Amino acid sequence: MDLLKLAKEVLDIEAGAVLRLKDSITDDFGRAIELLYACGGRVVVTGMGKSGLIGRKIAATLSSTGTPSFYLHPAESTHGDSGAITRNDVVLAISNSGETEELLNLLPLIKRFGVPIIGLTGNTDSTLAKASDVALDISVEKEACPLNKAPTASTTATLAMGDAIAVCLLEKRGFSEEDFLIFHPGGALGKGFLYKVGDLMRKDNLPTTREDALFGDTIKLITEHRLGMAIVLGADGGLTGILTDGDIRRALMKHGDVKGLRVKDVMTANPKRLLAGDYAASALNLMEKHSITVLPVVQDGKPVGVIHIHDLLKAGVA
Repeated sequence: MDLLKLAKEVLDIEAGAVLRLKDSITDDFGRAIELLYACGGRVVVTGMGKSGLIGRKIAATLSSTGTPSFYLHPAESTHGDSGAITRNDVVLAISNSGETEELLNLLPLIKRFGVPIIGLTGNTDSTLAKASDVALDISVEKEACPLNKAPTASTTATLAMGDAIAVCLLEKRGFSEEDFLIFHPGGALGKGFLYKVGDLMRKDNLPTTREDALFGDTIKLITEHRLGMAIVLGADGGLTGILTDGDIRRALMKHGDVKGLRVKDVMTANPKRLLAGDYAASALNLMEKHSITVLPVVQDGKPVGVIHIHDLLKAGVA
């Protein structure tokens, strides 16, 4: 037997099964997304056997992308665990045949509470499909198993449909990269959440100047500090503005003679700023949103540091 050829056939079958799911992205899929988006409780994912294993992953993906969800074992649910379902939930039930006994035994309880059911099934004429408020077709032409018995292509298709649901909900909720970091505080994904601005900011020898300082002198200051900006202070030492490389270019283009020009005449007043206690991920979000590379950090309105995007890069935040 040519095992390499067989492996490629398996991948072809499973890839084809996923691509055929595009035919299932109809108005019913849209209705399912609306039900899940409107859910005031949690999404309860349930399924037996291999469907249950896939269900656990779908529940985990939903939870990590802004849709509270958990997996409920259908067999154990009839022995007390069904109490976890509330009237505010939505049930996502998975069964390729649509006739899984343990899953069907759970249906009366779901119906009693009036909880919406979204069925993922390979049999749109099944009991599960008929009992569902929305039934999504995850059928496949055949399994990748040569015996056409072991769930292979069907579980891949189910997983892909779950990902499509999760990503659509993520987009509909406006789930951001910062939100994602909050749900993943551990490991490399969560570095931006673990760091605070105060951990990464530069505190010493800050490039500060006064509003009435000469423009030419401040250019020298910015050049010496190599941060591309100077912090502008008012009479009370509070932050009133910044002078950036961009401000300098615009001033040179606007004013033919810069002799006697004061910082207050060309600075960016009331600039974006951060607090030392802000998360580094928030700093990155602010920088990306406004195309800024460096920001002043203040305490009680007075500058205590600056943070540059290079500081975020070195820390693994960006």
